[in-house]
Amino acid sequence: MRITRREFLRLATISAAALGLTPSDFLKLGEALASSTSPPVIWLQGAACTGCSIALLNVTNPTIDDVLLNTISLKYQTNLSAAAGELAIGSIIDSTTAADGQFILCIEGGIPTAAGGNYSVIGDRDGANWTILSAVNELGPRAKYVLAVGTCAVYGGVVKPSTYTGIKTVKEILGGKTRNPIINLPTCPAHPESVVGTMITLLTKGLPDLDQDNRPTDYFTTTVHNNCPRRFTHMVSQIGTYGCYRMIGCQGPSTIINCPLIKWNNGVNWCVEADMLCIGCASPNFPRGPFYYSGMYMGSMDGEMGGIGYHIGGNSSTVGHAHAGRSGSMGIGHSLR
Repeated sequence: MRITRREFLRLATISAAALGLTPSDFLKLGEALASSTSPPVIWLQGAACTGCSIALLNVTNPTIDDVLLNTISLKYQTNLSAAAGELAIGSIIDSTTAADGQFILCIEGGIPTAAGGNYSVIGDRDGANWTILSAVNELGPRAKYVLAVGTCAVYGGVVKPSTYTGIKTVKEILGGKTRNPIINLPTCPAHPESVVGTMITLLTKGLPDLDQDNRPTDYFTTTVHNNCPRRFTHMVSQIGTYGCYRMIGCQGPSTIINCPLIKWNNGVNWCVEADMLCIGCASPNFPRGPFYYSGMYMGSMDGEMGGIGYHIGGNSSTVGHAHAGRSGSMGIGHSLR
């Protein structure tokens, strides 16, 4: 489905309350979308599973091609760019040179630093590998805004533990070097609404309000637990049953994100509604485990349960069950949301 610029603005107006845009903001948005000189977007991928890009591509209201290709001047994205090799790198260099100090740089995934950064290479540039590490160091300080997209880019996520690739976060590479604070958009994968919404805010208002971890407060204000519709239901000892999963390892009490409000897959579902516990994918210490505790486990009230072990009195069968739940919860919870 393709929509016109007018239809996009109409759909954006419907989302005004969620985005907090005023009529004057929409005027600015319309002007930005009408301008052929709207800030170009460069989207780089480091060490990642491409999940953040796939989640973004699944946006349907409006479609991602209308948002990124027709309205937010996307100049390079690995999965979308038709160009490859020298043409792709030339597109990055030309667009960032023409809009020096004005472009938006999105970085998905962790940044490998071992072996000169050669574990993640964009392509050949002047006869040598142009690594993500080199590109981030070159483009980050020149961008007007830098977005760390997804938990791997923000905190390290599932790629950080690698002992071979030397993964570092965007902050570890660019901290103190950017024109504006790095905007962090954790969750695994990054939520498309927070990515697109933040870009629209940058076009209409400039830098959004950020919390102490540089996360936009439009999406990162309070914990999953505080907004969870099951917060005041009875505690249960088994996933797949209706109730609160706090005592079997749910990390909603310590995970700051508005999943219960915006949900996933265009508002269809989210982890707890799919009868899975929150695995804390927006947290700095994700992934931590086990994700699931067999039986009732009286965790601390602040939700810091991961990494402690298993419930008191656990035996070999309990330990096996917990590890099985760890692998199963990630696959089932994220496939359904």
